[in-house]
Amino acid sequence: MSESDVCELKSQILEKSGVDAKKCMVCGKCSGTCPNYDAMEYHPHQFVQMVENGEIAKLMESSSIYRCLSCFACLERCPRQVEPVKVIEAVRQVVEIRRGPHHLDPYQVPALLDDDMPQQAIVSAFRKYKR
Repeated sequence: MSESDVCELKSQILEKSGVDAKKCMVCGKCSGTCPNYDAMEYHPHQFVQMVENGEIAKLMESSSIYRCLSCFACLERCPRQVEPVKVIEAVRQVVEIRRGPHHLDPYQVPALLDDDMPQQAIVSAFRKYKR
């Protein structure tokens, strides 16, 4: 990925999220309160720093963007109100936009379900990925 691509992606992500990544002081409180911490390759404070440092390609390839529960626990603990959840969501949106429209076909969903999946996850998937 070229430097100009990285700069463009960084500005898209920061614009979509509305977050000032420079406010993050990397204290890790957001990550310490994350209920899905153990399942994530990159943690909330790392997302913010990696976007700020231009390490966006790693984030876009990581499954961590789909492991965020969007519970806003990270926001509640952040002493500077950086809102890492919004950065993670913005990275996820950029990835999905690049994948193209309508890649989640409703007829494929039954094969993807399991007994433990809450209905909210299904509705959320359609809301996020069927635009």
